[in-house]
Amino acid sequence: MDHKVTAVLDAYHTRMQRERKEREGKSSSDFLDKHMLSVGPDTGPFINLIARSMDAPHILEIGTSFGYSGIWLAEAARAAGGRVTTLELDAAKSAHAKKMAEKAGLANYIEFQVGDAVELIGALSTGVDFVLLDLWKDMYVPCLEAFFPKLNPGAIIVADNMIYPGGESVERYGKAVRAKPGVNSVLLPVGTGLEISRLA
Repeated sequence: MDHKVTAVLDAYHTRMQRERKEREGKSSSDFLDKHMLSVGPDTGPFINLIARSMDAPHILEIGTSFGYSGIWLAEAARAAGGRVTTLELDAAKSAHAKKMAEKAGLANYIEFQVGDAVELIGALSTGVDFVLLDLWKDMYVPCLEAFFPKLNPGAIIVADNMIYPGGESVERYGKAVRAKPGVNSVLLPVGTGLEISRLA
């Protein structure tokens, strides 16, 4: 991993630590929407490792947020000869993520799309090899239904926040993904909990 990528990740980690202190005891959606709720420093290297092991993967990130996980995925795409498509509802967040990708020297490996996730997934071509699912949890199952027909054999799906904060939405997703034909799935205590699923 080169120094540009490392510098950008360090900047994200510094922001995470600062915002974690600011966020203590606060839960309003407006406050949370302006702060990073991305995968953490345990999950980032983990998804990078998985994506790097694939051959020229088309990576789909659902929930760009401020771009932290996208850096890990784009670095893997560069190493493996692949590309990332990342989807975000908030144009300002997507723009920030793009600037950070440019600083990391990874912007050429990421396509940034802004809009409703299910609609954007519907417009994608088939041939997705890796999916990171990390947006509002009530959207997990609708997104699953949208992207599942577009997966290549052997595709891997990673869903974040499956242990914490948990809740009915992620429980529904866990049942839904495990009910899909040809899918093997396991829940791992990495970060806030990852459901790792693989299509045969």
